[in-house]
Amino acid sequence: MYSVSKFKPAWWLTNAHFQTLAAKFFRRNQKIITNSEVLELPDGDFVDLAWTEQPESNTTKPIVVMLHGLEGSKDSHYAKGMLNAIKGRGWIAVLMHFRGCGGKPNRQASSYHSGDTRDINYLTEHLIARYQQSVFSVLGFSLGGNVLTRYLAQVPNNPYKAAAVICAPLDLASCSTRINQGFSKIYQKYLLQMLKDSAVKKMAYKLINHIKPKQLANIKTLADFDDKVTAPLNGFNSAKHYYQESSGKKVLADIEQPCLFVHAADDPFLNHQSTLPNKTLPEHLTFEVSERGGHVGFIYGKNPFKPKYWLEKRVPDFLAKHFSVGNK
Repeated sequence: MYSVSKFKPAWWLTNAHFQTLAAKFFRRNQKIITNSEVLELPDGDFVDLAWTEQPESNTTKPIVVMLHGLEGSKDSHYAKGMLNAIKGRGWIAVLMHFRGCGGKPNRQASSYHSGDTRDINYLTEHLIARYQQSVFSVLGFSLGGNVLTRYLAQVPNNPYKAAAVICAPLDLASCSTRINQGFSKIYQKYLLQMLKDSAVKKMAYKLINHIKPKQLANIKTLADFDDKVTAPLNGFNSAKHYYQESSGKKVLADIEQPCLFVHAADDPFLNHQSTLPNKTLPEHLTFEVSERGGHVGFIYGKNPFKPKYWLEKRVPDFLAKHFSVGNK
């Protein structure tokens, strides 16, 4: 079902770009203490996990799994904030770094991408086997939100009591066009440089050899990067093929557990109209749209020196409704 968000931006921060950039600026010095774990994967690669605390095997605390955005990590401003918020509820959070995002290059040529559900699937099976007395929920930001959408649809009998998808590029083709327009090109340049840096590291390990360093340096857009790097490394014919196969929008109705989708109409990373579902959603799916909020911003409050972060209340409140054990 559709729902109009109750979010109201701070009076001093109504612009979409200010919402998007201020969240990163305000939290540049925020700290989060985590316990690290390396999870070895069946194909010989690995992912890095960041825990707010290492659970005992018999824990009954709720566990919340988190997926970050493109080239993000536990140090991304939105991840630090949500990890702290979940910890403050008395729950346990674990953030899965996508391959190569934990500080070390992954071992294989294939990279993570918007439709790659291999690792969240394996992590989920690993967690439910290890922590059999706990209950689980899951959330994903941006690219991680699209990955989560695909996973939930592909594995409808998954163990998650509830899920949240935040500012996800559910229609990848339109989003790659949107981020190449106007001021949004600033975000594209930033993300593209990080992707190129990651590719260069793989080149140093001889994991990428289908493209030359000069060709990589000449890539100017995310769509071009996906066409020349992401697609061929991950078995797609082109960026267009990758976007068609990996977009989460077309599989929304296959999700069977309660799921909250948070979306801002002014998100400078996403094409608003193309992101909205074009079919009636079942009652257990809530697509919550706010007029403002930017990309993973959603800052509110009257005091510019003490900003508040709406996502860190809205999302845990939603998840709490579906946990079968008490929370603090």
